[in-house]
Amino acid sequence: MNSAQGPRTGRSGALRRSPRGSLGGVAVLAVSAALVAGIATSDSNTGAAAPAAHGDARWSWNLPKGFPVPRVPASNPMSAAKVDLGRFLFYDTRLSGNGAQSCSSCHLQELAFTDGRATSLGSTGERTPRGAQPLGNVAYNATLTWANPSLVTLERQMEVPLFGENPVEMGITDRNKRAVLARIRKDRRYQAKFRKAFPGQVSPINYRNIVKSIATFQRSLITANARFDRYQRGTASLTTSEERGMNLFFGERAECHHCHGGVNFTDQLNYVGKRREPVLFHNTGLYNLGGTGAFPDGNRGVFELTGRANDMGAFRAQSLRNVAVTAPYMHDGSISTLEEVVQFYADGGRNITSGPFAGDGRLSPYRSDLTVGIDLTDQEKADLVAFLRTLTDRSFLTNPRFSNPFRSR
Repeated sequence: MNSAQGPRTGRSGALRRSPRGSLGGVAVLAVSAALVAGIATSDSNTGAAAPAAHGDARWSWNLPKGFPVPRVPASNPMSAAKVDLGRFLFYDTRLSGNGAQSCSSCHLQELAFTDGRATSLGSTGERTPRGAQPLGNVAYNATLTWANPSLVTLERQMEVPLFGENPVEMGITDRNKRAVLARIRKDRRYQAKFRKAFPGQVSPINYRNIVKSIATFQRSLITANARFDRYQRGTASLTTSEERGMNLFFGERAECHHCHGGVNFTDQLNYVGKRREPVLFHNTGLYNLGGTGAFPDGNRGVFELTGRANDMGAFRAQSLRNVAVTAPYMHDGSISTLEEVVQFYADGGRNITSGPFAGDGRLSPYRSDLTVGIDLTDQEKADLVAFLRTLTDRSFLTNPRFSNPFRSR
């Protein structure tokens, strides 16, 4: 499950400072390490879909023209058997402490694997501070959460929703970890699937292989058949309004493409052969509490990891693929519609005039130079929204290969 949280932060993916002033989260990481008992979480993230231990030489991405091969950890190569197993585990509520929640509870296929909530709910009903991120093309993401530059593999990130304690998502702990694993082990279907996915292992049903399988399934979630994609391939057309919006989006007047470019409409892209570059996070002027540049406590972006003032309110630029079905928007779901999002960027930030979050984000000292405002007519704003709606891949939202296997049975 690709939650947007990190150790001790909920959906931020950033470490909070402990009361003693040091970076918190060490205890949670230690608990996670103990639970997975030797999980292989290589952060090298090198290698492509080449055969290796438990890999499949016959695996093919079947990528359309222009889409590069995703980078895959050498310790967890792609295989059809692991994708199949990971799909079952992704949708299985037994893989939570109380048996009430699956990864899919926060990642619904019809919503591009988001949940339609401003912030998500864990298995115990605890609300997370940030929203569930979409999983389409997650294999291309350079980082895996809203604001943690250090979580760079799906395997490592998967530990957070499974074992994290603040907030609780899947709720697997030292107290229930054996019981949860026993639920999976006694299922004869899983016994066969784990043997096939991890041949040669004496006891393949373990948390290490659970994490690897779900990560492999997530990497298979490729979305590349929106009407805009078909337009680029010459098999579909755009309306006049959509074309105007496209030209604005990719032009130097609106400049949307600077943060939302490339095949995945984001500035964090990772694939085989790509040169390693620093990952980017941005303050878009969403908040400016009391005119100090501050963001709400517990939701302050990369700042919560680094403590550096310039990282206040810095979050990753989300992919815009399928953006029309992933409302509400921003890390905290505080903007409801695409129309409001376009207006927000046209204004160059948000001015909150009253209440505890009052402040003019347009005047934040930490706001990115890329969000300085755009002088757009009402028609141009409508054109941009029309273009964004062409990024919806309906075949991805309904593809049976990504759907709930238990429902089909």
